[in-house]
Amino acid sequence: MRHFKYFPYSFLIVIFFLLSSAPLLAQEDLLNELNTAVGKQTDYTFATFKSTRVINGNSIEQMKTRQLDFRVNHRFGTVNGGIYTLFGLDQAFVNLSFEYGITDWLQVGIRRGTYRKTYDGSVKLRLLRQSSGKKIMPVSISYFADMAVNTLKITNPNIENTLINRLSYTHQLLIARKFNERLSLQLSPSFVHRNLVNSDEENNTYAIGFGGRYKITRRVGVSFEYFWVSNTAGNTDFHNSASIGVDIETGGHVFQLFLTNSTAMLESVFIPETKGNWLDGGIHFGFNISRVFAF
Repeated sequence: MRHFKYFPYSFLIVIFFLLSSAPLLAQEDLLNELNTAVGKQTDYTFATFKSTRVINGNSIEQMKTRQLDFRVNHRFGTVNGGIYTLFGLDQAFVNLSFEYGITDWLQVGIRRGTYRKTYDGSVKLRLLRQSSGKKIMPVSISYFADMAVNTLKITNPNIENTLINRLSYTHQLLIARKFNERLSLQLSPSFVHRNLVNSDEENNTYAIGFGGRYKITRRVGVSFEYFWVSNTAGNTDFHNSASIGVDIETGGHVFQLFLTNSTAMLESVFIPETKGNWLDGGIHFGFNISRVFAF
């Protein structure tokens, strides 16, 4: 009879454990649903490069909505000037630029350069963004366009002093991939049109830029850049633009210190008209400083 006497208590204990485990099972189901949802999310790649420039050329990066990038680009003279020019430090060429993010996908910019006293305006449009998860995109792609005007005084009486003759245009497709937390690479097919050129030069220039960045520490990385120009091989006055440098991030500033054989910082000049030669010391020490403001 004792067996039947204690049966109700055993039954109540079983019911208690069943009720206690129900919330745990519900929580496990909820966690499974959350994990499934996370697996279906799209994770976008960010910080492929430290700034909107690899070195001279544009990177895939651009300003987000209502962000403003104030940039100072500086190039000294060539180091083969020796001690007389203090290895180029006596000379200087400067670019000042502002780049503003209208949306996360559209950036506009204005710039003024002392080399040939140029003014230019640009637009950068993000077409695709590298991502993983629900939506897989192996690369980021952006389109960059620039129009520049040369305001140097024309002293040659045989050249017509018109606005059309002073204009040049650049179009680039920026294709980049961040392979891991350290390595990023970019290809930049480029087209440059100059309305006025010398008789032995072509108005249209076709080039492919290749650049990359390798992250050493959280705030320091090395970068390189090379532009191969397809239709100036027979012109010994010009060389392909080649640069190597170090990127340093400190708070809201990004410093880039580098060596380059390009004097100009404007795409329609340094891509087709780089005159420096690395083999004879025709290289410049330069730096870029970038400060981003949010509004």
